[in-house]
Amino acid sequence: MEFEPVLRIGQVVTNDEIKDIFKCGNMGGMRKSNKTNTLVVVTDHTKGLYDDRWEGDVLHYTGMGKNGDQSINFAQNRTLNESSTNGVDVFLFEVIKKSEYTYLGPIFLCDVPYQEEQLGEDGCQRKVWVFPVKLKYSEEASLISKDLMEQNLFEKQKKMKRLSTTEVKARAKQFGAKNVGSRNTVVKIYERNPYVAEYAKRRAKGICELCEQEVPFLNKKGEPYLETHHIKWLSNGGEDTVENTVALCANCHRKMHVVESEEDIKRLKQIVKD
Repeated sequence: MEFEPVLRIGQVVTNDEIKDIFKCGNMGGMRKSNKTNTLVVVTDHTKGLYDDRWEGDVLHYTGMGKNGDQSINFAQNRTLNESSTNGVDVFLFEVIKKSEYTYLGPIFLCDVPYQEEQLGEDGCQRKVWVFPVKLKYSEEASLISKDLMEQNLFEKQKKMKRLSTTEVKARAKQFGAKNVGSRNTVVKIYERNPYVAEYAKRRAKGICELCEQEVPFLNKKGEPYLETHHIKWLSNGGEDTVENTVALCANCHRKMHVVESEEDIKRLKQIVKD
């Protein structure tokens, strides 16, 4: 009989809660519990050693062993490899944001484990075992917010800024991947009023409302190419109104999302007010 952890798919829990529910240890990516006859698998994208990757709805999960060639018969590598016959229930948690463990549900081996080369913690090349696993009940559970994935990337980039060029080069070589993963994400789309967008573009008359320069190119119809931008972003509670919408050239639009200068925001507010 399958162990029931009394968790809903998508629920975020702490590391201590995992320990209490499954009666397992609180460290490592693979945690076996003899009390509940379970194996907890954690894929943690906030750490950089293992090359776990999603390819559609299949997670290619790197086995145990930080240095040297991994053995498929070592500790929980063996447990996961034999999970279709040993009676152990396997459950997956994913970490995109540090210390937040998202429960994705029970998983199973969907293909034969295989070997590939990765760098170990000591920086030396070694052979690892990779386990292709799928969610048992719902493929949709593997969907994740695009915003959360981008936030995770942003946090990693902030840490990289503190490294020297030599260190960045070494890590780029270490973690560069021949097998590039792909992830199905959920994007939250806001419905925009087409009349509001069209009015902002007509008001601009082919001139960017921020840099006040003519647009650098025309679209296929020969019209000045402008992009509409909400001064207060819709995701932050902004309104889709003519008072909150401006028409910008592509360069200034990107600038507003990357820099988000308070001076530029005040300037755009004054423009629509006038």
